[in-house]
Amino acid sequence: MERRNLLRAAVAAPAVPLAATVLAAEPAAAATPVPGAPASARFDAHDPRFALAVLPDTQYLFDADSADPAPLRATFKHLLEQRAEDNVAFLTHLGDVTEHGTEQEITLAGTTFQAIDGRLPYSVLAGNHDVSSGTDDQRGDTPYRKVFGPDRFRRSATFLGSSADGYNSAHKIAAGGRQWLILALDWRISDAGLAWAQTVMKQNPALPAIVTTHDLAYADDAGKAYLSGNGQRLWDKLIRGNDQIFLTLNGHYWPPGRTVLTNAAGHDVHVHITNYQDRYYGGAGMIRLYHFDLVRGRIDVETFAPWFLHRDPGKRTPLEAETIELTGDVDRFSLAIDFDARFAGFAPPVRPAPRPASTVVDRHTAAYWRFEGDVEKVKDFSGNGNDLTVRRLTANDRLVVSTEHHVGAPTHSSVRFDGGAGRGALLQTAANAPLNSLKFLDGYTFETFLKLPEPFEGNHDWMGIFSWEGRSGDAGKHSGWSDLEPTCSLNLSPERFLQYVLYTSDGDHNPTSWSHALPVGVWHHVAVVNDGRRSVVWVNGSKIARNPTQPAHGVATLGRPFTLGGTSFDLKYDQGFYGWIGDTRITSRALRPEQFLPAGHFR
Repeated sequence: MERRNLLRAAVAAPAVPLAATVLAAEPAAAATPVPGAPASARFDAHDPRFALAVLPDTQYLFDADSADPAPLRATFKHLLEQRAEDNVAFLTHLGDVTEHGTEQEITLAGTTFQAIDGRLPYSVLAGNHDVSSGTDDQRGDTPYRKVFGPDRFRRSATFLGSSADGYNSAHKIAAGGRQWLILALDWRISDAGLAWAQTVMKQNPALPAIVTTHDLAYADDAGKAYLSGNGQRLWDKLIRGNDQIFLTLNGHYWPPGRTVLTNAAGHDVHVHITNYQDRYYGGAGMIRLYHFDLVRGRIDVETFAPWFLHRDPGKRTPLEAETIELTGDVDRFSLAIDFDARFAGFAPPVRPAPRPASTVVDRHTAAYWRFEGDVEKVKDFSGNGNDLTVRRLTANDRLVVSTEHHVGAPTHSSVRFDGGAGRGALLQTAANAPLNSLKFLDGYTFETFLKLPEPFEGNHDWMGIFSWEGRSGDAGKHSGWSDLEPTCSLNLSPERFLQYVLYTSDGDHNPTSWSHALPVGVWHHVAVVNDGRRSVVWVNGSKIARNPTQPAHGVATLGRPFTLGGTSFDLKYDQGFYGWIGDTRITSRALRPEQFLPAGHFR
């Protein structure tokens, strides 16, 4: 669609109302499709990428004297049609649905919202134009509560309940493989309402929470946000002391703006204002999409008006064209959030437990090493006698066992190498180890975990990760870069590209694979898989692009040691590995990615 040509962001269960502080039972999964809903309206609750739609002040579209719900209908149509592509989990309205809060205006707004009832879960909260100004949520019955009160949401799968007054609601959504709490709070929440909200937080202690309300912060012309008087009260009595709350959203004020505040736990709370009623056509039902990406650790935000977006470009007026999408710093931006770290205080990530060697060793395992104790001699847990011992390039070189490990590694430890030009310590098999002469004619899988230090300092060009010692020329191989290089090695280029060099058992050729540049400071799982015909390198469960199509049958080993942490040249080592290496396994057959050591934990 045409939106692809616009500047846009880089990424892209049954409950009953809460009477006072009584909370509903666990909701059903939000991923359950609504019967009869089009495929486009479906949502994947397990995808780590999902979106939260935010709809601010629509009041000028529902003014009795000039009401026009067409822009909002277009927004709802867009969200339903794009729900699957953007993986929209929820829509939250930030209040001031209408201009005067009259029965006529509220009824028209309620009828317009019927387009998404049962098709896209959402919340609505009261702004000052929806109810009597100056009164808090104990104001009693109003046209707003009759139309947008708890009765409207009873059958929504995400509705957790409401306060006894009916003006504050809680919503639990399943998205990104976890659950989230959204509080929709009245524009003037009472002390009783705050007590209710606090109880909701207490009864859902492990859920990351987003507070939505109408009046919380305002911004200056530069887009810097500040708490309003009501916002300061909410901060002091609810937000600051609840570490679960990491994001707040409000309308009411313009221009839009944002800031980051620090809560009582010392963690960031992102405070955002979004309101476009001052824009052409009262904002024209403009929405924000908060694109959560739990893999990249980011929230990418975009702001646009679907009503104008879907119009024939040749028929758009100048004002329509300039209001399609907003790209200023407060309307289009990206937040970096380490979700695991930010939520660790109340919802520590569940990490896989260590696994005994017996769970990752079978009759096809040629060698398996894990680093848990004495690194001077590392046992081969395959039982094949391929133990490793230390070889030092200088007298001061040493290896250290570390608790650093990949989240999916069977062992929660690794060995730290501190090599560099002219120095380093290696781990090698004995001169008579069976592994030294294996040809792997039926295929193989070589696996290891590695992490590069951050910062990545010093000269570590072409450092070796593992290799079989032996000059390729001695194996009768003369087609490569040098007859003095080993017959099989995994190395790191100066640009941090993995280089897998192989001289095959058959023929005189050396198919070489190249990866992308490896990021520093994070763990990687690397697997070289050969099915007896060709080799393919995988990084973190993904196949790299530069795998040669040349035939690759077996490995031209020469009976010399296998080395972990270095690559020889002319049987000599001029540097050792720099970084961490974890569990390393050699299997004498090709494995599928789901059989790799991380067991699905590629992070």
